Amino acid sequence: MSNRRRFQLGRLCASTLAVFVLLALNVQARPANISALKDKHPNSKEDNEILPPDHLNGVKMEMDGHLNKDFHQEVFLGKEMEEFEEDSEPRRNRKKLIEIFTKVDINKDRSVSAKEMQRWIMEKTEEHFQEAVKENKLSFRAVDPDGDGHVTWDEYRVKFLASKGFNEKEVAEKIKNNEELKVDEETQEVLESLKDRWFQADNPPADQLLNEEEFLSFLHPEHSRGMLRYMVKEIVRDLDQDGDGKLTLAEFISLPMGTVENQQAQDIDDDWVRERKKEFEEVIDANHDMIVTMEELEEYMDPMNEYNALNEAKQMIAVADENQNHNLELEEILKYSEYFTGSKLMDYARNVHEEF
Repeated sequence: MSNRRRFQLGRLCASTLAVFVLLALNVQARPANISALKDKHPNSKEDNEILPPDHLNGVKMEMDGHLNKDFHQEVFLGKEMEEFEEDSEPRRNRKKLIEIFTKVDINKDRSVSAKEMQRWIMEKTEEHFQEAVKENKLSFRAVDPDGDGHVTWDEYRVKFLASKGFNEKEVAEKIKNNEELKVDEETQEVLESLKDRWFQADNPPADQLLNEEEFLSFLHPEHSRGMLRYMVKEIVRDLDQDGDGKLTLAEFISLPMGTVENQQAQDIDDDWVRERKKEFEEVIDANHDMIVTMEELEEYMDPMNEYNALNEAKQMIAVADENQNHNLELEEILKYSEYFTGSKLMDYARNVHEEF
């Protein structure tokens, strides 16, 4: 699948010019991570329900191969992320963060160890899983109106095209009569990508029907080992320039940097490359041979990998561990609240002990 086709799969954005304008206005956006921009302008509620999302909560990498910039917050806050919006009242956020700290601190020694953080990360990841299962029930209902518990590719194709403005009855009739569907090239490429993904989600014995569980794998590949592997292959295919099925550092950091030609955009691109280089060398490349295999990338992206959760816990602690005792104290987690929650707290240490 080309990067262009993956771009199209998200929301079928109107034009490259729109992307240019959005990038110019929002210099904090991820360089070239168009999916982050597409989410701001969904075509419709139904479009969101039946299309595989670009972003998967609790997964380290986006569907288009970019790093998930919200990963730390997602695995620390779980479904409570919305409670830490930037415009929330700082004192309320601080109180909520203190409550979270007491839950993570299982042995009540007023510090959080890597093992305690690992357990917490696994719990929060499971919360994201359960939220996806809940949303999938609604999504499946949207494409299975007759309620027979199975959806054919043709049924899904009708709903998808209807969400793009096509007349649902006319499309259904044409498909039923095996007549040619007149769609633009962009939509046709998206359909081909979705069809490939659809049949990958069809568990053996393949019957070209998806039940609710298989549809969950179609929308959320992180819920299926086989679909996670498929997602990894797609990412590698997009980044692998020499076709050897592996990724070098140069290939991993050579994604398009965006189209805005100014110093601010270049600074963001430089930071983005440094982040990817660090992630490649220190985390993804498990044996440190400067080559990332599909197996290594699959292990890296597996959200329920306990070893990954422990490494993530250690990394999160290291960010805020000012006294270098390999644990997190409440004062440290409040001081570095922006890293953990996305919300910067004022007077973070004020009355900490009294409130705790």
